[in-house]
Amino acid sequence: MAIKEDIERGNDTVLESAAVSLLQEENDMADKEDGYTDQTSSKASLWMVYFSTFVAVCGSFEFGSCAGYSSPTQTAIRTDLSLSLAEYSVFGSILTFGAMIGAITSGPIADFIGRKGAMRTATEFCVGGWLAIYFAKGALLLDVGRLATGYGMGVFSYVVPVFIAEIAPKNLRGALTTINQLMICTGVSVAFIIGTVLTWRALALTGLIPCAVLLFGLFFIPESPRWLAKIGREKEFEAALQDLRGKDTNISKEADEIRDYIETLERLPKAKMMDLFQRRYLNSVIIGVGLMVFQQFGGINGICFYVSNIFETAGFSVAVGTIIYAILQVVITGLNTTVIDKAGRKPLLLVSSTGLVLGCILSGVSFYLRDHNLALDAVPILAVTGILIYISAFSAGMGAVPWVIMSEIFPINIKGAAGSLATLVNWFGAWAVSYTFNFLMSWSAYGTFILYAAINAGAILFVVTLVPETKGKTLEQIQAAINA
Repeated sequence: MAIKEDIERGNDTVLESAAVSLLQEENDMADKEDGYTDQTSSKASLWMVYFSTFVAVCGSFEFGSCAGYSSPTQTAIRTDLSLSLAEYSVFGSILTFGAMIGAITSGPIADFIGRKGAMRTATEFCVGGWLAIYFAKGALLLDVGRLATGYGMGVFSYVVPVFIAEIAPKNLRGALTTINQLMICTGVSVAFIIGTVLTWRALALTGLIPCAVLLFGLFFIPESPRWLAKIGREKEFEAALQDLRGKDTNISKEADEIRDYIETLERLPKAKMMDLFQRRYLNSVIIGVGLMVFQQFGGINGICFYVSNIFETAGFSVAVGTIIYAILQVVITGLNTTVIDKAGRKPLLLVSSTGLVLGCILSGVSFYLRDHNLALDAVPILAVTGILIYISAFSAGMGAVPWVIMSEIFPINIKGAAGSLATLVNWFGAWAVSYTFNFLMSWSAYGTFILYAAINAGAILFVVTLVPETKGKTLEQIQAAINA
């Protein structure tokens, strides 16, 4: 026993020394790295980074198309296929079950066949799902198709931000990763708008368009250099990094840093799911999973899925409210991409969480007044103002930033397992909130929003005390600092 304890203490000492050494090396190299970061900041040398990001976020647009499909098609599908409300509810909710399965397998798939391979796999599931929905004559094939598109969503939700974070230079990483959330919002809004003029079968076929662009584009973009270095494909690693930084750019310093960091990580044992809860990884896991908990349990999917019903209950025009809601979501998420690398991740999260609390309180007050027959003329305005503040605040930070931080904080040797856990928690939260929202509203409409306000207030404390600022740092610097 004494020998075993000595060995364990020795291993811990080696691991901690490696982490501290790595942190010191990264801090020493921070100033040096600014040289090649400046070199790679020109548009001419970074065209492959932009093009690769464009191809990857086609998966994000596909994510949004899947999520937005059921809202404008409910009446038509139920009429054409004679579905009961219960059958259609299964069709709507089974998407999140598919996404949870995708979340569980996304990390291992991305680690085994690469980031491009994972995106290709997700796309193939979405193609099969859309075709099954298009040809469906009854509930069974409809549900199979919805489950398949949900699986693709789950994989996309992890691999797209990770891929972008691993190919982007540090000065652009935040903005490029945030495009993931922008394209999800755009996909949802486009599905909602064109779903009002297309049949439900035709709308399913439009979901194939981003799939086709993504599958075609994957032939022309490089694999993640960090993943290639991790699996020992040295020539391909250097070629991919050179493609991404420009043919005339000196990549030797960046390549050496990536190699050194991965060599240090390779001395650590390969992480399994239970290994994530070891002390050396615990900070990263708490931050990544915690942000996903607050993102979802703050009420976003309940409010998003049932926003029309909220407006109707409050006595406000459903059409006007929903259109304003959709426009705000896309515009503010788009603006967010321009400030995330300037303002930083942490300030955006704090501003966003504060806005979520305010939006929930206003909405809660409106329903309290309605239930007690007080100031009834103010109820619609308060409710709409609260909801619009809520979605604006969510789009400004809590929607996109947790995914950006998740893609940055996990060391590459645990990124697969940790990313799967965080994404699984996210999708479980999405299901739990969307499933319980109507029950909570029937219990107490104003109580529901006060509950969400309390959770979002907890998010403020979490961000202040635990979440680090990652702006302007390399992935290696971030991970070494958190896990030292």
